[in-house]
Amino acid sequence: MKKKARAAVGRGVGKPGKPTKARARKAAKPAANARVDLTVTDRGRPRSDLARLRRVVRAALSVGQRPSMPVSLLLTDDAEISALHAQFLGDPTPTDVISFELDGAAELVVSVETAKRCAKERGHSIADEVALYVTHGTLHVCGFDDIRKQDRARMRQAEREALSSIGIDIDDVDA
Repeated sequence: MKKKARAAVGRGVGKPGKPTKARARKAAKPAANARVDLTVTDRGRPRSDLARLRRVVRAALSVGQRPSMPVSLLLTDDAEISALHAQFLGDPTPTDVISFELDGAAELVVSVETAKRCAKERGHSIADEVALYVTHGTLHVCGFDDIRKQDRARMRQAEREALSSIGIDIDDVDA
C-alpha cells in the first residue's frame, strides 16, 4: 500500500508538497442526509462534535467532487502531528493538518492544539478552526493545492464554498 502524503497547511507552515493542477469546480449544496464514510479518532481537547465533523467532511467532499471517498480523521495535539510531519514530510514542526491519500481513501490528521491557538488569534471558535482544517485537508486529497497563487485562490474559494454551505463563516485564511 502506497501512501501519498501532502502537507495541507492553511497558514503557510510546513513543507509544501508537489503542486497539482486543481480543476474549476461547481458543487451543489451537500445533501444533509448523504452518507459519509467517516472514521474519527479524537484525542484532542476539547472533543469535537461527531455530527458536525460529518457535515464538514460531507461538504468538503461535495465541493471536491469525491462524495463517496472514505475519510479517516485523527484529531490530536502538536506533539503527535509533529512526529507524523517529521516521519512523512521530513519536517519536525507542528502544523495544522496533514492529509494522505491511501488506496482512494483520505487520511487526515488535525492538531486541535494548533486550532485552539489559532482560533483565539482569529477570534472564532475552536470548532470552526477544526472545520477549516478538516475542509482544507479533504480538499487537498480531492486534488486542490495551494502552493501557487492561482491554485491557492481556488483552494480558498472551495474552502469558503464548503464551509458556508453548512453555515460556517470564517475570515479568509490569507487575509
